[in-house]
Amino acid sequence: MALLLNIDTATTYAGVCISNNMEILATEESRDQKNHGSFVQPAIQKLLKQVNISPGAINAIVLSAGPGSYTGLRVGLATAKGLCYALQKPLIMINTLEVMAYASIFAYSNFQVGSRDLLFCPMIDARRMEVFTALYNAQLKCLSKPAALVLTEMSAGFLPDNKQIVFSGSGSRKFKNINLRENAVFIENEHSVHHLAVLGAKAFNKNEFTELAYSEPFYIKEFFNPQHGIKIKNLL
Repeated sequence: MALLLNIDTATTYAGVCISNNMEILATEESRDQKNHGSFVQPAIQKLLKQVNISPGAINAIVLSAGPGSYTGLRVGLATAKGLCYALQKPLIMINTLEVMAYASIFAYSNFQVGSRDLLFCPMIDARRMEVFTALYNAQLKCLSKPAALVLTEMSAGFLPDNKQIVFSGSGSRKFKNINLRENAVFIENEHSVHHLAVLGAKAFNKNEFTELAYSEPFYIKEFFNPQHGIKIKNLL
């Protein structure tokens, strides 16, 4: 048995759930991005009370580690690291794009035959014409590593022309407006903390833990602040 506390505050969506292996025991969710910070701690306390377990009974903390909103990522990591240090529990960090790809694979396989031959491209809106994106096959193998890309400059090397690709996420809505690919499929499904819990359970069973002292969100790119003349890791 692996009791996991799963935390996702990486995007406009926020979710917290407690899972036993891959079984979801209780969930709290919010779509008010400005209040992710005030949502997380009360949600965790509510869930622990709901399933009637103590914080020490949790075996590990699972975090959606980015890319995504700078503030959301800091909220999630600060919460997860604080709990890990206090409870002496390991931390599991899952790339947010991987969670989104898994959600698309799961959703698409429910109503399409032959989805094993498809590729999946989750996209997070990074403002203007830029997105955070990656490319996965139906077995969740990463084919093009996570990157910050301008939609009008996406190369064939990142998105192969001879494959049908399923696009999802907030950034894909912008890409749909300029897309000229005949083999593109756009779906509106959303990822949730439940998808994170599944990947977290798999990582836990493989002992894929993060070095707590050196853990940081997966930012992808840096933001240059001309006022101070320094580079600050940032996203949105």
